[in-house]
Amino acid sequence: MTIKEFLLRLKLERGIGYQKSLAILTKLTSLSAVNLADLETLPEQIKELAIKAYSNPKHPHTIDLLTKQCKIISFFDKEYPDKLRQIYRPPLLLFAKGDISLLKKPITTIVGARQAGSYTQQALDAWVPRLSQDYVIASGLAKGADRFAHETALKYHGKTIAVVGNGLNHFYPKENQLLQLEIIKHGLLISEYLPDTPPRPFRFPERNRILAGLSDNVIVTEAKSESGSLITANYALYENRNIFALPGSVFSPLSQGPNELIKAGACPLLNLETFYDNIH
Repeated sequence: MTIKEFLLRLKLERGIGYQKSLAILTKLTSLSAVNLADLETLPEQIKELAIKAYSNPKHPHTIDLLTKQCKIISFFDKEYPDKLRQIYRPPLLLFAKGDISLLKKPITTIVGARQAGSYTQQALDAWVPRLSQDYVIASGLAKGADRFAHETALKYHGKTIAVVGNGLNHFYPKENQLLQLEIIKHGLLISEYLPDTPPRPFRFPERNRILAGLSDNVIVTEAKSESGSLITANYALYENRNIFALPGSVFSPLSQGPNELIKAGACPLLNLETFYDNIH
């Protein structure tokens, strides 16, 4: 059995999450193929689960359906992005629709608040036409800044990646359905979750580590002090990515997050010259 099929079986098996999958993988003697003899040598606490996943007669049909719905990239595939391999808790599987070659290109992630408005849109209209010549623009397909980032990249004929906190068969939020389909057609939609997985609040912070991990640079536009965008920025900081923030009025709640990032050492994004002068 290939390692990708075995990872899919682990993903499908009830009672096996990320940590147990990782524990099983680290104990295997070979990561090119898996057989029952390999699994028999595992420690008792994970052996039974691994054998159950390997032998479950329901999994082949489900895997066949999955491969017809989307592209599946395992941690061990050449298509898996190198930058993502380096992060803490890299996803073992990625489910994708669209152009997976974009994962190997330079990427700038743009994130911000769902309430982001004209200030974010004005900045993106000024900078994305040039940025999208050099970088794929990634974001999280949420309302507000994420939507602006994807739409502006597409508007100026750039490429964009959406990393979602649900399965690819869901449209969340609903009003982004047409945009999601457009991204699949002209960019890439990815998730670490099985395609029918519904959106849940805890999945979005998990998604943010992938957004940060894929990127060379992270730009935060407008964001409140407790915004999820700051989670993405913190992941990016931990992974030694370039972090930029759009400075704003001290009286605007949506500028509190970027201003705090700048105070903590992020580069204030005043214009594109400051961006290109501060990338490494």
